[in-house]
Amino acid sequence: MAEKIPFTYEFDYEYGKLKQLTPLIRRVIAKNPSGFTFRGTGTYVIGKGNVAIIDPGPLLEEHIDALKESLACESVSHIFITHTHMDHSPAAKLLKEFWQADTYGFGPHGAGKIEQGILVEEGGDMEFVPDVTIRHGDVITGDGWTLEAVYTPGHTSNHLCYALREEKALLTGDHVMGWSTSVIAPPDGDMTQYMQSLQLLLERDDEIYWPTHGTCIKDVKHFVQCFIDHRLERERQIIDCLKEGYTDITMMVPVMYVGTDKSLYGAAARSVLSAMIRLVDTGVVLCDDEPVLESTFTLGNQQ
Repeated sequence: MAEKIPFTYEFDYEYGKLKQLTPLIRRVIAKNPSGFTFRGTGTYVIGKGNVAIIDPGPLLEEHIDALKESLACESVSHIFITHTHMDHSPAAKLLKEFWQADTYGFGPHGAGKIEQGILVEEGGDMEFVPDVTIRHGDVITGDGWTLEAVYTPGHTSNHLCYALREEKALLTGDHVMGWSTSVIAPPDGDMTQYMQSLQLLLERDDEIYWPTHGTCIKDVKHFVQCFIDHRLERERQIIDCLKEGYTDITMMVPVMYVGTDKSLYGAAARSVLSAMIRLVDTGVVLCDDEPVLESTFTLGNQQ
């Protein structure tokens, strides 16, 4: 049994208020709480005076106004996007026009898969295209701050984290969150890439994480290892389900996600599919065709 992930659910916040978190990091939380966004999207402001914004958030007028009002005596030079889900990037368009600031990101929605010739489903922010395309290891400097791009595909194919070098802090988007695991939904989501991206974080020297949803994560190595162990436990659950005669994902989800709200079963099924694809790729599980939600699965001979 994998160790329980030490999630944190309680933290101080007030919607629409710019809160100082560290000498270089402030945050405004959008009032868009849900089962996927927790208390809401946290838009980060980096620096003072001439600042950068990370994940401007959804097209929510009160949130956009809160950012404009909070930074009325400052200017924005850069707008960074971790990924193009609708709670992260859409506000970039209006804030870019307001401050005449360039946007930075890995690419449009599905960019990491499109490069491989894989088309992804619509549902993300299909309008976003960064002014400046950045890749893993790129370093962008501003007025008193330095951000390094850390490519972490898995949750989406264009997901980036941003390391604030001055504070050894990593802005983790949805890659690692302190309140929940991330949904990994194919074809854009990729469990193999996600596990590799978690391993990448173990090799870094970041001391604190600031996810877009929820509060900070301090014991970062232990937390990431718990995430890895959790995903490996899910794979063991799939194997156990197959041994018990459950051959399709819809049968497995209620068994694997006992106690989970049924409204989240659809997202859970997508994550099980992503784990299943990884097991099929390694030969642990067999599938006659390309694995999809409706496929029938069997154990490989070695099991």
